[in-house]
Amino acid sequence: MNTQIQQAADRIWEAHQRGEPCAPVRDLIGATDIESAYAVQKINTDRWLVRGRRAVGRKIGLTSAAVQKQLGVDQPDFGMLYADMCLCDGEEVAPGRVLQPKVEAEIALVLERSLSHEQNTVADILRATAYALPAIEIVGSRIANWDISLADTIADNASSGLFVLGSRPVKLSEFDVMGCGMVMEKRGEQVSTGAGAACLGNPLRAAVWLADTMARLGSPLQAGDIVLTGALGPMALARPGDVFEASIEGLGSVRAAFGA
Repeated sequence: MNTQIQQAADRIWEAHQRGEPCAPVRDLIGATDIESAYAVQKINTDRWLVRGRRAVGRKIGLTSAAVQKQLGVDQPDFGMLYADMCLCDGEEVAPGRVLQPKVEAEIALVLERSLSHEQNTVADILRATAYALPAIEIVGSRIANWDISLADTIADNASSGLFVLGSRPVKLSEFDVMGCGMVMEKRGEQVSTGAGAACLGNPLRAAVWLADTMARLGSPLQAGDIVLTGALGPMALARPGDVFEASIEGLGSVRAAFGA
């Protein structure tokens, strides 16, 4: 194994264990080396799984055209979701549980069929999805001051923290996945707006990309998996005591509450 890849994985792992952000890892693996960055992510994924953490799906990141341009990429990235990352609607987030937290509203898909093909279609995603839920992803970075390159965020499990799922499942046929509007408020103050189309043009397109990618990597999406399809609008900084509510047209609302 490449020594620098292992060193990068250790740096991120130790930052998580200590609860203190670390320096970027691009000095070890380069700023744009996607293959090495995913190798770092996998080392720490394997560490978590050995310690009993349960994988429950994937998140898709970098679905915004503006963010892709900023990082010089033309495709999203992905990270692992674990059962202990999932919160109920309105459940309080303990202070310090996520390093440098920010929030973004997303559409979550819950699968009822596996997606094993390396070339999926939107029809495959529609057929495989049991229902959708409104979600708030609480992103966090083990990298100090969010000083991230493409490789830094991929290595850091796509800057995953926690995620909150709404409580009312909705069939994909019952709302406009691409055209739905989103408004997120912090104690009544509007902090983010967007729509389904802000997520790679269509959240289902993001899901197709993920399904294809995971199948090619030999870890296809499985029945029961949760897929966070990507942000519908800009991220908002989260501080202790903040309460956010995201409303997605036709899908409902979901709240994330941060302990004081």
